[in-house]
Amino acid sequence: MFRNVAAISLQLMGPLQRKKAGTSVTRCLHQTLTMAKRVQARRLDGIDHNPWVEFVKMASECDAVNLGQGFPDFPPPDFAVEAFQHALSSDFMLNQYTRAFGYPPLTKILASFFGKLLGQEIDPLKNVLVTVGAYGALFTAFQALVEEGDEVIIIEPFFDCYEPMTLMAGGHPVFVTLKPDPTRDGELDSSSNWQLDPTELASKFTSHTKALILNTPNNPVGKVFSKAELELVASLCQQHDVICIADEVYQWLVYDGYQHVSIASLPGMWERTLTIGSAGKTFSATGWKVGWVLGPDSLVKHLRTVHQNSIYHCPTQGQAAVAQSFEHEQLHFGQPSSYFARFPQAMQRTRDHMIRSLQSVGLKPVVPQGSYFFVADISDFKSKMPDLPGDVDEPYDRRFVKWMIKTKGLVAIPVSTFYSVPHRKIFDHYIRFCFVKDESTLQAMDEKLQKWKKELRP
Repeated sequence: MFRNVAAISLQLMGPLQRKKAGTSVTRCLHQTLTMAKRVQARRLDGIDHNPWVEFVKMASECDAVNLGQGFPDFPPPDFAVEAFQHALSSDFMLNQYTRAFGYPPLTKILASFFGKLLGQEIDPLKNVLVTVGAYGALFTAFQALVEEGDEVIIIEPFFDCYEPMTLMAGGHPVFVTLKPDPTRDGELDSSSNWQLDPTELASKFTSHTKALILNTPNNPVGKVFSKAELELVASLCQQHDVICIADEVYQWLVYDGYQHVSIASLPGMWERTLTIGSAGKTFSATGWKVGWVLGPDSLVKHLRTVHQNSIYHCPTQGQAAVAQSFEHEQLHFGQPSSYFARFPQAMQRTRDHMIRSLQSVGLKPVVPQGSYFFVADISDFKSKMPDLPGDVDEPYDRRFVKWMIKTKGLVAIPVSTFYSVPHRKIFDHYIRFCFVKDESTLQAMDEKLQKWKKELRP
């Protein structure tokens, strides 16, 4: 465009004017084109929008009850708070750097604790990397292992950072979808009814497949993958020589007698699996941002390379507090007094409360087997209220959530956010709620729902 404007301007001048102006116009054109140079790296194309920013901002503007974001709005357990206070006051050296790849007492307790669960001898120096939250663990894994042209299989619905992290590393996301069982019985659906099609899953593996990311318990549906399902994934990963990135941040939050199984514990999988955990989800302290990766040195050594050339080091005091918290739990593990036993029991009661309350206004929750979350079916609203405000090309669940925030004072997250673009409108009749909330939040929710229920009466 700039070149066309310059050419026309020169044509309109006389010969002498054109000669004098030529140098000036050329210089100006060069400066303009230089200013128009691309600023952002191409790896950022298409991933700049963040739904959390949009809906949290809307929630604050409308003074709504936040049931969307995945964080507890209650304190961590007393022993974890005391551990952090102890880390702040006990040793002045905890204000300084520690080992770049993890505070030694923390890597030692993680190796010991999870080694027993996974049936592995875990070396705290070679098989454990401490990161800035599980988010940091995921980013480090993608940057270390995925490169241009590599395919990464992502099971959808998926935690929304998996796709952009794949793209930023130069990889190509390949999606396989959990499908609800249409023949289910009973009033409420269960996350256990959301299944992978074995044939479809197998078809996604190619010679270009580098990794598969597995999230169990799943965010947003709350599905806990069964051992049989994990064995299917494991056999395909081994058959095609594929790395498994196992996001297991909700492993302690499992309900109704279901059991979490780590895929790294299956035969032949430790050697090709990175298992990611989170102190934030483990001890209800999401702001501590302490995460970790467990795996064979043949994989973890490449994550250490990324780590040492990016953040290099994680805050020492938070790591010390997490180490002490695990030491506390190790003394109680497997007993009724364990936080890992008591906390899911409490959250199951909260889950059931929220499910009953949301049913009262016609929402249809899908009962989760695990995690912080469940999704609710809004199909009845979609048929009765098809013309909600908003762009008609926007998925219905996004318009519904905006309407619910503004008119009902309740925040959820549209589930289409957790799907690839081709599938968003297929699954735009679900919204996600977080039930790991304080009693006061549940009471505020109930007040909003009681008002909504009265408005529904003819």
